[in-house]
Amino acid sequence: MQSEVKEKPMCAVVAAVQLPNVSDGEFESSLAELRELAKTLGFEVVHSFIQKRAGFDTTGYLGAGKRDEIRRFVLNEPAMEDFEGFEQVQAALGGRPIEAILVDHEISPTQARNLEVEAGCPVMDRTMVILEIFHRNARSRAARAQVEIARLGYMAPRLREMAKLAGPQGRQRSGVGGRGAGESHTELDRRKIRDRIAELQLEITAMELERKTQRARRQGRQGLAAVALVGYTNAGKSTLMRALTGSEVLVANKLFATLDTTVRVLYPESVPRVLVSDTVGFIKNLPHGLVASFKSTLDEALDAALLLHVIDASDPGFERQLQVTDEVLAEIGADEVPRLRVFNKIDHVGDATAQAEREADLRALYPGCVVMSARRPDDVAALHQLIVARFQQDFIEAELFLAWSAQQLRGEVFANCEVLEERADEEGAFFRVRGGRDTLEALRAQIARA
Repeated sequence: MQSEVKEKPMCAVVAAVQLPNVSDGEFESSLAELRELAKTLGFEVVHSFIQKRAGFDTTGYLGAGKRDEIRRFVLNEPAMEDFEGFEQVQAALGGRPIEAILVDHEISPTQARNLEVEAGCPVMDRTMVILEIFHRNARSRAARAQVEIARLGYMAPRLREMAKLAGPQGRQRSGVGGRGAGESHTELDRRKIRDRIAELQLEITAMELERKTQRARRQGRQGLAAVALVGYTNAGKSTLMRALTGSEVLVANKLFATLDTTVRVLYPESVPRVLVSDTVGFIKNLPHGLVASFKSTLDEALDAALLLHVIDASDPGFERQLQVTDEVLAEIGADEVPRLRVFNKIDHVGDATAQAEREADLRALYPGCVVMSARRPDDVAALHQLIVARFQQDFIEAELFLAWSAQQLRGEVFANCEVLEERADEEGAFFRVRGGRDTLEALRAQIARA
């Protein structure tokens, strides 16, 4: 039997400058996040080049000495045999070349070009890495359009530097398709980008109107409530979504595994019927262009009656992640929506004693929070009950009467109310129910018309 040969990931190195106002903990957390982003993109980070500076070098982000060190590392020059950890790095490389330098900041086109020329290796800054992941993972028409706009907006100011790297491609030209004599390739490409962005914006506007119509139709149904899962990418939102709704949604241990909004019904179904939506995950330093272009993806959070803010309880940097989510929600105007903090992945915190200690600490710091694991059925059931209780807290008791001639509305009563008691006489059926005031009034109006 022929065994499968697993293809090894591409090799990359990370380059990062630590500024004076950035703590060691915050800096290390950002680097760890970039390594996870690299993993999602199919890279294995074999080494990190760190430099502490008062500011970024305007020429090539890092200082000249550090850029030269990266160049010698990438080219595997003999002098690198004195490099600390050389043998371990060589073992990790396994003869593979370094195929990318990943920079832990968004850098200017000039800085990227100079670093790429000096190091002899393609450079991807943090924004480009995230954009590429979004590009690969977007599935729906809306998400693909939004990603393309962000990518085009990122590429437009970099066209001139790309032309320099490519050689004499920026020559003046005129002719068919040009705006006139003297327009360069770069200027023409920029005009094409502007036209394409305008075209995509029109498509997105049309899709947003369609989505608003669909949401209004959903919200217009009696007894319907909406919950949105929000939180940091890889906090377990998709796993929790599947557990709460019994649906098959993509679950992967990668950053940004989910980009498109998924909407499912809370299961077992409840009164009121609750719709649960999963949203794109947040990340530190998410490019502003992506925050803006993915606003429609996050609109589910704006329309929700309750946000489940999912946080990875096992991550030592969860407080920073919590802050990032709060900032992005405020940026899109969703900070006024009622929120329930759900600390997920408690089962990843060591043994039972360690888990109990972490849970006690979290409950003390965040009163009213939920501490759970989406993989424990009992925890999921408890969260299910809590969600339903939230939507039933304003329920009132009432009595409804259905004449025998109006029994076709019996299903409506059971679908939109909690039936506490039912009795009947020769004229019809009496129901003692609990339900929302608006729902009960709508039902009485239907019964009166029957």
